[in-house]
Amino acid sequence: MTWESSKFRSLLLCKCPQCQIGDLFLEKNAYRLRHMTKMHASCPQCNEDFQREPGFYFGAAYVSYGLTVALWVAVLVALTTFNAIGWIEFGFYTHVVTFLTVGITCLLLLLPLVYRISRSIWIRMFVKAK
Repeated sequence: MTWESSKFRSLLLCKCPQCQIGDLFLEKNAYRLRHMTKMHASCPQCNEDFQREPGFYFGAAYVSYGLTVALWVAVLVALTTFNAIGWIEFGFYTHVVTFLTVGITCLLLLLPLVYRISRSIWIRMFVKAK
């Protein structure tokens, strides 16, 4: 299986879960914040319905929460690994401030991507790929 045809690639690029060609979102760039949330009603390629029912994507909040927790764990592991928060030298409050500052910054920078990927994961749980 090549990278171009992998399901993981289509998940990260927010492609249609059925045909893996059409886009889920109208705007490809997640950082155009004005159009970040606008989705196609159906796939432009295979006509798969993306608006399953009213409130369908509320469940994507659970996926988003899981991705956010994973991000916070990754920040903690990275800061501990690179000795940015060595637990002995500076004191507890310095570590908490460093951890929160880096974590919140990473979360704000990655928020549009987390939003889109969580919706992509959520719809993939309910649509079978060809």
